[in-house]
Amino acid sequence: MFARTERLLLRPAWEEDDAALHAAIGDEVVVRNLARVPWPYRMEDARSYIGMARDPQLPDFLIFARTHGAPRLIGGIGLQREDSGAIELGYWIARPYWGLGFATEAARAVIGMADDSLRIAELVAGHFLDNPASANVLYKLGFQPTGEVVMRRSVARGRDVACARFTRQAGAQGEPVNPALAA
Repeated sequence: MFARTERLLLRPAWEEDDAALHAAIGDEVVVRNLARVPWPYRMEDARSYIGMARDPQLPDFLIFARTHGAPRLIGGIGLQREDSGAIELGYWIARPYWGLGFATEAARAVIGMADDSLRIAELVAGHFLDNPASANVLYKLGFQPTGEVVMRRSVARGRDVACARFTRQAGAQGEPVNPALAA
């Protein structure tokens, strides 16, 4: 599976991506917002991620900015099945590319696959409470808060962290901004 947007190329990780992945995600400020990624992030972690088994039915992509030259790795995004069976959207963007709309653009492509091709009726997502920028992305994508805050393990932080849970029904339209902030 591959996807292309106006500014991005989304594709699976390849062995030769290890150095670029290590460089892009090797920032504690990025990794601390993710549940499953260790800190410090070593080259062995990048290679392990690239080589891990994946559900062939669910997209799991690296995000590349399309340039006039070689595409530049700027993040990752994918769908993963939780232990409960729910399908969770997860994503990260390297810090130099924050605030440019890349997470929203990439997620719209993945959600389009979930809605149209994969026929997934509901997606779930979450964000650590100290990462409100991720909540804004989720609102733009049509996710709604469940009202549930759970403690979720952050491997990088080495502890459980409060995480707000969101859900999205297939075909849901997003809000331009977090409705709580617009009031």
